[in-house]
Amino acid sequence: MVDEKKVNQVVDSRNGVEHGDTSGDAPGYELPLLLFAGFRSLIDQLHAELARQGHPDVRPAHGFAMQAIGLDGATAATVGRRLGVSKQAAGKTVDRLTALGYAERTADPTDARRKLVRLTPHGLDALARSARIFDELRARWSATLGPGRLRALETDLRTVTPPDAFTLDAEGWLGGP
Repeated sequence: MVDEKKVNQVVDSRNGVEHGDTSGDAPGYELPLLLFAGFRSLIDQLHAELARQGHPDVRPAHGFAMQAIGLDGATAATVGRRLGVSKQAAGKTVDRLTALGYAERTADPTDARRKLVRLTPHGLDALARSARIFDELRARWSATLGPGRLRALETDLRTVTPPDAFTLDAEGWLGGP
């Protein structure tokens, strides 16, 4: 919200329908905004609950990075590739996770020249709690929308989403290198 108004105050000049008018099809720009708002709502609720459960320093980027590190560990370059960011950007996130006690750098047993990033018990706890909280949040959506409608929404989103859509290529989205 900005000044008690929704941020996007665009009027669709093709048919005179203002944002939020439910008399016909919604303007095309509303779909990505609604999808983002739903995503943001879930992520904000997750992080509020994680903070209550002992993980106040975890940020959304940290959760994605911990998923990219995985149970077997990964190099910073692999984390960057999985997230769709540079090795340097991944390294900065790994540095932060290490400083917060969620990850640690260890020697790679297969190549002494490389360092692996591994999750600590604290990092694994944050991921396990996140999974439980996401299940609770999904259950709330199911109670609100109805189980059939939520399953249909998930199925429909899987249908229109490319299989490789889970790469978080933020640089690509924002026109970076």
